[in-house]
Amino acid sequence: MLGAVSGRLVIIGSGENAPGMIKLHRTLLDPLRSGRKMMLDTPFGFQVNADDLTSKYQQYFEESVGQAIEIGRWRRRDDPVLDRERTLAIIAESDWVFAAPGSPSYALHHWQDTQVPTALAQVLNRGGTLVIGSAAAATLGSHTVPVYEIYKVGLDPYWLPGLDLLGEAAGIRAAVVPHFDNREGGRHDTSCCYIGLERLTALEAVLPADTGVIGVDEHTAAVLDLVTDEVSVHGPGGLTLRAAGAVEFHAGGTTTTLAHLREFLNRGTPALIAATPPAARLDATAQFAARIEAGDSDGAAALALELEDELFASPSADVHLAMRSMLVQLADSARAGMTDTHSVIAPFVEILLDVRRLAREGKDYAMSDLVRDALASAGIEVRDTPEGTLWDTHEPR
Repeated sequence: MLGAVSGRLVIIGSGENAPGMIKLHRTLLDPLRSGRKMMLDTPFGFQVNADDLTSKYQQYFEESVGQAIEIGRWRRRDDPVLDRERTLAIIAESDWVFAAPGSPSYALHHWQDTQVPTALAQVLNRGGTLVIGSAAAATLGSHTVPVYEIYKVGLDPYWLPGLDLLGEAAGIRAAVVPHFDNREGGRHDTSCCYIGLERLTALEAVLPADTGVIGVDEHTAAVLDLVTDEVSVHGPGGLTLRAAGAVEFHAGGTTTTLAHLREFLNRGTPALIAATPPAARLDATAQFAARIEAGDSDGAAALALELEDELFASPSADVHLAMRSMLVQLADSARAGMTDTHSVIAPFVEILLDVRRLAREGKDYAMSDLVRDALASAGIEVRDTPEGTLWDTHEPR
């Protein structure tokens, strides 16, 4: 049985859009009536058929699972800033986020040192469901197998630093290896995500002593309930734990606990779950959007001012995400062509310029650049002069 709706990390070995996964997806999604549902397209963003793949997954979830999903576009870390910020805003408003096939090393390259890992971790922190499969699953742990580089290019086995979302969410220090029971190679061993057991064993020898390996078989999922502590295995395969020469297998249909995984894999490293952000803050961006739509610029500006005060009083990651969401909404409103655009957006621009000034004074250059780029993408030209900062609207680029 799956636990109550609250902080679930779902790791799928492969076959995320196969018929055998429909029941599990429905079980995970049915309790989540409110909130947005989205797929992050990064892992296959390099493929020429990326648009076809997103359409295929949307069709699967809508027609087979009975749930429409949005696509969060983040194919490259240098995509237009407003596109990236829009995707971060969708993640921040979603209670179910999904990522799966493609290349682990490509996904890592375009996620690491960006806001994506923080945004994904916060899905769990606020009680949402994060479904990560195939290539994306390989990025979850402290170490990642660069599958294509080893299996296709022929490089000697090595690890890439992973996102370590598993460590942050559940206190489990391990590398995640999807496609664990793959047999496509016939006489040649393509298990362990195509690199084979011999090469995985060599890689295990260079892992830190407190770090193990979690193998997830194909067409199989492990559901980690971060509140009940239960780990349930679903599908025809199983979950394999490997650490310090010991191996343990949990078949589909069985359950274990997060505490057991921690004890087996890394001797009980404590969980590092971040505090859940206040519900009032999560509602702020929705209220902001409603007031923008209703033309209540004064009310929306008041909400933005409250968030600005909190941003610099306690600059936590979720406050940054909420501010980013408001930036995206402002830019979208400007692009849509408001009536009397200048007077309607003036209160927000002044607030954002104040945010930019305070960010620069506090050496928070990431936030300063975000404000500048978002305003420019919204068609708002900002000029720093000896008399102060001036702005005006022009055609969005």
